[in-house]
Amino acid sequence: MTRVLLIGYGNPGRGDDGLGPALAQQIEAMALPGVTVDIDYQLTVDHAALIATQDVVVFADAMMGLDQPFRLTPVAGAPQGLGSHQVTPEAALALAGMLFGHAPPGWVLAIAGQAFGEVKEGLSPQAEANLAQAVAFLAGWIGGLARTRPSATVRTAS
Repeated sequence: MTRVLLIGYGNPGRGDDGLGPALAQQIEAMALPGVTVDIDYQLTVDHAALIATQDVVVFADAMMGLDQPFRLTPVAGAPQGLGSHQVTPEAALALAGMLFGHAPPGWVLAIAGQAFGEVKEGLSPQAEANLAQAVAFLAGWIGGLARTRPSATVRTAS
């Protein structure tokens, strides 16, 4: 069975910035076989240890200015730097490889949001609709991983 780690991150107290955690909560409630869910405010160096134990990792976060409900893209490239307050998916994967000897294929699931500035709980109506589409897609995508090898090329949403 393919071991999939889903890290949903963002701040639910900042409106649509909570899309990553909201997606992770919904996927976790589905209890998909082989899926580990982690929810946090941001990526940290501590995530590297868990990442290294997986076959595939998905980083789910909100995105401003996205021209589609969601987008899934492979993590590519080397990290541009590492700080204690801003760890990118590239840096988290690089740390997993450097410290623990395994960096699985990584994917970024960006979910379009609109309302980020205000301190408030809850998602905007458009973000809720985008979230529903992203959850349905990701559940199917993860199901497809069970039928392929972890290193196989997987289609991206467009």
